[in-house]
Amino acid sequence: MTARLLLVRHGETVWHAENRYAGISDVALTERGSRQAEALAHWVSGREVNAVACSPLSRARLTARPAADALGLAPEVVEDLREVDFGWGEGRTIAEMEAEDPAAVRAFRADAEAGAFPGAEPPAAAAARAAAALRGLAAGHPGRTVLVVAHNSLLRMALCALLGIPVGRYRQVFPRLDNAAVSEIEVAGERTALRSLNVPTGGAPARDGAASRGGESGS
Repeated sequence: MTARLLLVRHGETVWHAENRYAGISDVALTERGSRQAEALAHWVSGREVNAVACSPLSRARLTARPAADALGLAPEVVEDLREVDFGWGEGRTIAEMEAEDPAAVRAFRADAEAGAFPGAEPPAAAAARAAAALRGLAAGHPGRTVLVVAHNSLLRMALCALLGIPVGRYRQVFPRLDNAAVSEIEVAGERTALRSLNVPTGGAPARDGAASRGGESGS
């Protein structure tokens, strides 16, 4: 049976304004990010959602918690929904990296898989673990709807893997996922359909920064 997965990027964090790659760093939500989490809770409260899952990183758990509370559900923490480890890029801005090694940044912008940052988790591996986690959630909830709160880069890579798009093009094909916005997919075994992308849930938009600059940050 087909499962519906509602994919959500967590709320705004304290690194968004500077466009810093959060990756596996445990970065706090801003007040705006907390309001976005509450807006997501209000959005899901009027819908039939049967389960909530989230990344283990606090910015995802804190975004998922109000929605889970509104639904009367306990969120399932899924380790493989954690954000990508950006290695050399972790905690840095594109501008900082470009000043140090412009060739590395050019390679990343041209092909995010072949030109992954030094020391980073390989995008293909991140995409595979995320896609497997999402398929696992779908298999565990056939015919039901699951809210999944995770991360910008990880979810874009997972969408590429699930939809048969080269992972190295994730930044071009899916320029960004907005904070607390919902993208809906249907999953039945190995088949995936994208039903909607980046649907607002009514939260305050992020400041001009990482969340609004075409994938120049990962969090």
